[in-house]
Amino acid sequence: MAGDFFEKVYEVVKQIPAGRVTSYGAIAAHLGAPRSSRAVGYAMNASHSQTDVPAHRVVNRKGLLTGKHHFQGSNLMVQLLESEGVRVKKDQVQDLESIFWDPTDQLDPLE
Repeated sequence: MAGDFFEKVYEVVKQIPAGRVTSYGAIAAHLGAPRSSRAVGYAMNASHSQTDVPAHRVVNRKGLLTGKHHFQGSNLMVQLLESEGVRVKKDQVQDLESIFWDPTDQLDPLE
């Protein structure tokens, strides 16, 4: 069951454009499970062996890099975001409102 949910999370995350970020909660809401933000986080933690899942583009609702410690190296998540033009200051995405990507607005509803 968790594996199926994780795969759905990964399908959403793969569609986040470079230079944009979304939140655990926005992904959970899009998947019809608005109280499952933590499960989205677990999926992100389990995704690091999958190079096609840009987990660095998922932050908390305030733009904080709460998953940063799950990336190899102390600054890898920051470096990946900055390489895409995302400004990060003190482990928080800057201008979150302008770069936030909401899967519910951008993707077709799930069936």
